[in-house]
Amino acid sequence: MKFTQEHEELRRTARNFVEKEINPYVDQWEEDGIFPAKELFKKMGDLGLLGICKPTENGGMGLDYSYNLVVVEELGRITCGGVPMAIGVQTDMATPALARFGSPALREKYLAPAIAGDMVASIAVSEPHAGSDVAAIKTTAVKDGDDYVINGTKMWITNSTQADFLCLLANTSDGKPHANKSLIVVPTNLPGITFSRKLNKLGMRSSDTAQIFFDNVRVPQSNLIGAEGMGFMMQMMQFQEERMYGAANALGGMESCVEKTIEYCRTRTTFGQPLIDNQVIHFRMAELMTEIEALRALVYKACEAHIGGTDPMEVTRLASMAKLKAGRLMREVTDSCLQYWGGQGFMWENPVARAYRDGRLLSIGGGADEIMLGIICKLMNILPSKKKKAE
Repeated sequence: MKFTQEHEELRRTARNFVEKEINPYVDQWEEDGIFPAKELFKKMGDLGLLGICKPTENGGMGLDYSYNLVVVEELGRITCGGVPMAIGVQTDMATPALARFGSPALREKYLAPAIAGDMVASIAVSEPHAGSDVAAIKTTAVKDGDDYVINGTKMWITNSTQADFLCLLANTSDGKPHANKSLIVVPTNLPGITFSRKLNKLGMRSSDTAQIFFDNVRVPQSNLIGAEGMGFMMQMMQFQEERMYGAANALGGMESCVEKTIEYCRTRTTFGQPLIDNQVIHFRMAELMTEIEALRALVYKACEAHIGGTDPMEVTRLASMAKLKAGRLMREVTDSCLQYWGGQGFMWENPVARAYRDGRLLSIGGGADEIMLGIICKLMNILPSKKKKAE
C-alpha cells in the first residue's frame, strides 16, 4: 500500500481530532453510558471525515477506501471502543449500500445529511434469535398501497437511541431466505417505533445500544434501497467494509495498548529494576508488535483487493481473514498487556482493562469468528459436503 500526501493529511487530521475532541471526554462518556453523537458527528462532518468514500454529489470526497483506512486506524487510538464503533456504523455499516444503490432522492434525503453529520445513522440487522445467522431474521415489511408496513424487532443496535434513521433489513416476501430480503431506510421518529432501555454491556460502555420494536410502522416504498429482494446481497457487501473497518480500527487500538504498556513498564520498578528490563516482557512486546504488523499487511492487502476491482470472492476471503485475525489478536494483545500492569491492570478505569473489555466484541459482532472460519473454508472448498435428504 502506497500512501500519498493526501493520505497523510487525512491521517493527521484524524489524529488531531481524536486527541482534542474525543479522548479528553471519553472517561465521562464511559461513565454516562452514552456520548453526544449528534454533536461529535457534526464536527466530523465539517472536517469531511464521514464521507471519505462517498459520492461527491452527496457531499462526500469520492476517494477510494485506502483513504478511509488511514482515518480508521487513527480512530483506533480513541481510548475506548464504543465511540469508534459508533463512527464506523455511520460510515461503513449503515450507509455503504445507500451510497451505492440508493436512488438520487433517497441519497439526497438521508446520505447527504449523514455525511454532513446532520443525521445519525444506524444499521438494523440482528435480531434476538438471529445474530450472525442473517438469513434467519423474522422482521417483515409488507406492501400496503404505496407503503411498507413493518413488524418485528431488532437487537443490539448501535447508535439506536440517537439515530435519525435506520438501514433496516427485513423480509419483503415469502421466498427463499437469501432472496426475500430488502434494505429499507426507516426514520426513527415514525409512529410504532419504540426502544428498550440502553442495554447493559460488558464493554463499549460509551456506545448507546438498545432493542428496537416495530409495530405496524409505515414507510414509503420509495425508501427501498436498490431492488426488492436484493437486501441480503447488499448487506453481505456492507459486511465486507464493516469487517475491514473493524480490523483496521483494531490496529490503532492494539498499538496504543502496547505503547501504554511499555511506558508503564519503564516507570514501574520491581526488585530494583524497571519492569521493561525483564527479557520476558520486552521480548513479548516485540512479539506483539510483529503480530500487529503482520495483521496490517493482511488488512492492506484486503483493501487493495477491494479498491482494485479484484474478484469479490477474493475480497470476501481476505476481509474475513483480517476480521478473524484481528479479533483473536486483540484478545491476545490486551490480555498480555494487562498482565504486565499487575493489580493496576485489574482496575476498571485502567486503559488496557477497558480495551480488554471492549475488544472482546470484535470476535462476535459483524460475524463471529466461527462465521469467518466458515466463509474462509467455503472459499477454500473444504467444507464437508451436505448429506442428501432422505427421500
